[in-house]
Amino acid sequence: METKGCAVTLAAQKYPFPVMTVGIMGSAGGFIAEEIKAKLRELGRCVARRGYVLITGAAPGMPHETVLGAFESDGIVVGVSPALNLEEHVTKYLSPTRGYRAIVFTGSGLMGREIENIRSCDVVIFAGGRSGTLGEFSIAFDEGKIIGILKGTGGITDHLSDIIRMIDKNTGAIVTYDTDPENLLGKLEELYKETLLPQYTRLMEQHNPDGTPNPE
Repeated sequence: METKGCAVTLAAQKYPFPVMTVGIMGSAGGFIAEEIKAKLRELGRCVARRGYVLITGAAPGMPHETVLGAFESDGIVVGVSPALNLEEHVTKYLSPTRGYRAIVFTGSGLMGREIENIRSCDVVIFAGGRSGTLGEFSIAFDEGKIIGILKGTGGITDHLSDIIRMIDKNTGAIVTYDTDPENLLGKLEELYKETLLPQYTRLMEQHNPDGTPNPE
């Protein structure tokens, strides 16, 4: 069996657990330079090639560029929508549908769905970003997530290292930086293998993979 990143590991073969989920957070609006679009598309392609699951807030802009890249490479993409249903997703929020394998409708609004979005990811990558992305970063950092910063994409990502120093708070979050999408994913995969995968494996050893029916 061919191995794609951490998608197929000995633990995953023995214990049925989903592959690594990669969240992409960034500006949903504003101008995006062509070179940044190209970098984001390549990020999406890299996620797909490695066999990861890509998760976004089902928004336009920077996150959608990565979705299109993953879509080109037959990747699995899941969107966490602020909408109550598909009608609201496309008419109220004017949000994209192209490239998604599934969309989860939270009905929580733009700010409310951010917590569900972040918690659904094993690792979270930030690119560009404005106030909404800063809010997502605050959640990820405060909840001790593995975080990747794609440098060279502008916005708040150019200032996150300074913000982290200003916060001066040990939350357990691990933050790594790179300008190259492939290198950044490689770093995040290693961090995932060192921290989360052993924890997941221990849980799977004690767990019925088919679940336990309610005693009724």
